Amino acid sequence: MDEMNERPKRIAVGITGSSGAVYAMDFLKRCPLEKFVIISKWGKAVMKDELGLADPVAEVAPYCKKIFSDADLTAPLASGTNYIDAMVIIPASTSTVGKIASGIGDTLITRAAAVCLKERRTLVLCIRETPLSTITLRQCAELSSEGVIIMPISPPLYFVPATMEEYVQGFVNKLLATVGVEMGKGWRSEELE
Repeated sequence: MDEMNERPKRIAVGITGSSGAVYAMDFLKRCPLEKFVIISKWGKAVMKDELGLADPVAEVAPYCKKIFSDADLTAPLASGTNYIDAMVIIPASTSTVGKIASGIGDTLITRAAAVCLKERRTLVLCIRETPLSTITLRQCAELSSEGVIIMPISPPLYFVPATMEEYVQGFVNKLLATVGVEMGKGWRSEELE
C-alpha cells in the first residue's frame, strides 16, 4: 500500500467572516479527518459574536491537528508540494469567493484555495449569504467550471429537523459526504435496500 493510502485523509478548513460560524464548528467537531484550520480576522470576530467564544482559536484547537494564521503565507498550506485531499471554506464570504475567482492569494485562505485550483484538488466553498449579486453568481459559475464545488449553506428540510442543532447537522451531513465521510442514510434510502 502506498504512503498516500496509509495516512489519514487531510483537509484544510478555512473560516471567513461571513455569518454561519455554527456550521464551521459543527463540521470541525464531527469531521473525523485530519484537519488543518485557518481562521480569518473577521472569521474570529464572527465566532465571538455568533457563538460567544472569547478565544476562537483556543475553542477550535481540540478539533484539529493545527491552526495556521491567515496572515502566514509561509505556512505549509501555501505550497502545492504539501498534499491535502481537500479544502473546505465554511462559511465562505462573497469577498473570499471574489478573491479566489480573481486569482488573488493575499491571505493563507485564498492562497490555499489557489493551490487547490492549480493542483486540481477538491475545493468546497460553503457560501452563506443571500441574495447573491450577479457578480458573485458569475464568479461561482466560473469557479464551478474549474471544478470547485459551490455549496451554499442551505440545510435540507426533508428530515424535518426539530431543533437548531438538527437543522445545522442536516447541512453538515451533506458537506461531510462531499468530502468523503459517510454519514448514514439519505432521504428514503430504505427504498434502495
